[in-house]
Amino acid sequence: QVQLVESGGGLVQAGGSLRLSCAAHGRSSSSYTMGWFRQAPGKEREIVAAISWGAARSYYVDSVKGRFTISRDNAKNTLYLQMNSLKPEDTAVYYCAADPRNGVNIATMYPTYWGQGTQVTVSS
Repeated sequence: QVQLVESGGGLVQAGGSLRLSCAAHGRSSSSYTMGWFRQAPGKEREIVAAISWGAARSYYVDSVKGRFTISRDNAKNTLYLQMNSLKPEDTAVYYCAADPRNGVNIATMYPTYWGQGTQVTVSS
């Protein structure tokens, strides 16, 4: 079992930055594909970014390319999402997720483990 705990959400003005963190507790997540998802009110949950276990591969949804950066520190069992140039449309609850399967296409990861979510609100 892996427990994922997000932190770093909050309220920021458009154009600002936030850094989300996700600490994994319990079983080591260093071999897992990890990702960030988000869900805005009235919308379906969508993948934002994903990263392979060794950080050699990363994926971003088109709407965040060039603004968000996903990274991980396996020694600390921690996942990060640096969000720059934030827009009001980035407002959502952001979820950390982990997929323990081998050979995962990170763009279509299917998480087994989820965090509780952290709210990100971008004001215009």
